[in-house]
Amino acid sequence: WKSAIYNYGRNEVRAFLISNALYWLDKFHADGLRVDAVASMLYLDYSRKDGEWIPNTFGGRENLEAISFLKQLNQQVYEHHPEAQTIAEESTAWPGVSKPTYLGGLGFGLKWDMGWMHDTLRYMREDPVHRKYHQNEITFRAIYQFHENFVMPLSHDEVVHGKGALLEQMPGDDWRKFANLRLLYAWQWAMPGKKLLFMGCELAQRREWSHDRSLDWHLLEYESHKGVMRWVERLNRMYRSEPALHERDCEHTGFEWVDAADADNSILSFLRKGAVPGEDVLCVFNFTPVPRADYRIGVPAGGWWATLADSDAVEFGGSGATLGGGVKADKAPWHGRPFSVKLQLPPLAAVFLKRPIK
Repeated sequence: WKSAIYNYGRNEVRAFLISNALYWLDKFHADGLRVDAVASMLYLDYSRKDGEWIPNTFGGRENLEAISFLKQLNQQVYEHHPEAQTIAEESTAWPGVSKPTYLGGLGFGLKWDMGWMHDTLRYMREDPVHRKYHQNEITFRAIYQFHENFVMPLSHDEVVHGKGALLEQMPGDDWRKFANLRLLYAWQWAMPGKKLLFMGCELAQRREWSHDRSLDWHLLEYESHKGVMRWVERLNRMYRSEPALHERDCEHTGFEWVDAADADNSILSFLRKGAVPGEDVLCVFNFTPVPRADYRIGVPAGGWWATLADSDAVEFGGSGATLGGGVKADKAPWHGRPFSVKLQLPPLAAVFLKRPIK
């Protein structure tokens, strides 16, 4: 951005920056620190043309002094404030951003998953009739989702500079916009990784965010906006109460596809799994406005599967074409599993089910 660049090789510069970081944690008790544009620190040629940068000692483009500084920063933060988090907004495939320094990583606690944000929003902006041709965009993250300790960001960057509010980025009329937005949030909460939702998005703001005015709290006078806020509240409560949704956020054992191949119907389903066997949460997403009757999905166990949450419920502004309290699993093998359930899937909606443990 044509701004001045710190000389990370000088001890006084490093001391100043690290002292600054610790100051916010010591005096203001911040929960953590998000480091912006880490890629611009890691690469000497970042946003530079040939001839505008000098290679490092070994002839490479990596900024060795910045790498050393970031490791020292994270070591100091976690030594003095082990309860805090350092979070990297790093947009490249640099390995080990959120791995410990003793394993060769940069030592951040978490890394923003920019790929998830771009792929998911690009998919959600598609008209549902075209989504079957883009299913690989929304499923691609599963290839790398456990390579780092990821945060899935829907941040300030997604609702400024002419992009429009998230609600207005959704396709269709008002009913479909709100349904798509609730579906987007459900997808974010269900996928492995930590969640970041920018202020005002829980109100389904219609205007872009601006630092010159307050949030549009008056929108909560309308049931559709209030419904989105209730849905975010439900997702938060469910995320906290169901270990399967958070216990193994950064481990491959916490996620298992049920069906990622039904592109024709734009339906995706997977299991989130916790440390205790049998407490799986089944997450099912219908990315079209077409209700699906008797849609069969394989499950790992029989018995009653209770509904934890349904984004199409009336209280959230949905159509009310809900599953009710749940569904009983049949001993009918499906999707490579010994049992299956027949679901009445509501339109543009997500449903979460769990088999109660007796």
